[in-house]
Amino acid sequence: MGHDQEEEETPPATPTTTASTDSKDQEEETWNHQKQTLILELSEKLINGDLQAKIEAARDIRRVVRKSSVKTRSKFAAAGVIQPLVFMLLSPNLDAREASLLALLNLAVRNERNKVNIVTAGAVPPLVELLKLQNSGLRELATAAILTLSAAAPNKPTIAASGAAPLLVQILSSGSVQGKVDAVTALHNLSTCKENSIPILDAKAVSPLINLLKECKKYSKFAEKATALLEILSKSEEGRVAITNSDGGILTLVETVEDGSLFSTQHAVGALLSLCQSCREKYRELILKEGAIPGLLRLTVEGTSIAQERARTLLDLLRDTPQEKKLASSVLEKIVYDIATRVDGADKAAETAKRLLEDMVQRSMELSMNRIQHRAASCTPAKVPSA
Repeated sequence: MGHDQEEEETPPATPTTTASTDSKDQEEETWNHQKQTLILELSEKLINGDLQAKIEAARDIRRVVRKSSVKTRSKFAAAGVIQPLVFMLLSPNLDAREASLLALLNLAVRNERNKVNIVTAGAVPPLVELLKLQNSGLRELATAAILTLSAAAPNKPTIAASGAAPLLVQILSSGSVQGKVDAVTALHNLSTCKENSIPILDAKAVSPLINLLKECKKYSKFAEKATALLEILSKSEEGRVAITNSDGGILTLVETVEDGSLFSTQHAVGALLSLCQSCREKYRELILKEGAIPGLLRLTVEGTSIAQERARTLLDLLRDTPQEKKLASSVLEKIVYDIATRVDGADKAAETAKRLLEDMVQRSMELSMNRIQHRAASCTPAKVPSA
């Protein structure tokens, strides 16, 4: 009886179940065989066909790859399609360039090896040439391709040395919204290249970056990349002058300190600190005038460890007498500490001061939020995507 019960609880596979599994396996095997045959046919067409056949093959590769797995991208690369697609980027025929560019872009997505192989095959010089075209569609596809390829660390030195960066900076001013977003991300990728001794950016990038930062959500990933680039630019005298001369340049950084994510606030306070450290007399009043203190105080409590240190250092520079012996790392911290000592005694002063400071920061944040809501109600919606 017990044996019968066991059979009821764990029934053996029925002939129908087995047949269904076998059928599914057979279908998958047939599909994989058909796909492999298609990959080889398209590869053959791309390598040995006439120009029109090559264009059709490139379009078909893009279509197949868009809906396929990383494994399929690798199989296309193994079939030898990358080199002929790169050669097509040099074609005088714009349709051929576009078809090959889209195919390469899709082969590179989520496949690090393909990204590296595309650059090794010589794709960067023709992509740089495409960035120079008046054809905005091709120019922005090339921007997207450089963004994708620059995400792979081995490719960064080659792209950084190619002359692409100044052309990407031009797109910051003249491209579509998507083109600008892609250009910022590509420049950010290149800015992390340790091997590159030539500066990626020059001061011409400041004004368009400030304008983009004004329009985007300060806590977005895009704002993090834009402020990271502005922090780099703030290290040079030309960059600092450009930030100061940009309409609302310092104010936009102060607003990012107030409203940004952990990383955009860290970069924004880094840029402001670079300004003030380079020439306190020149920048102190400019930063104070834009109402930087509340946001900086919030950062001393809530920022990353780097942002907290930078905020304290900047608050010290913004004081009237930075040489004065400090009991705490900012004027406000000193005042709060003195009050706490009188209220709760010296032994509990540090704890009370921290609580008081947090309460003040909370109130400051509420006031900032009210101001932001008021500003949002009177402004047009942001045009730059939050991604």
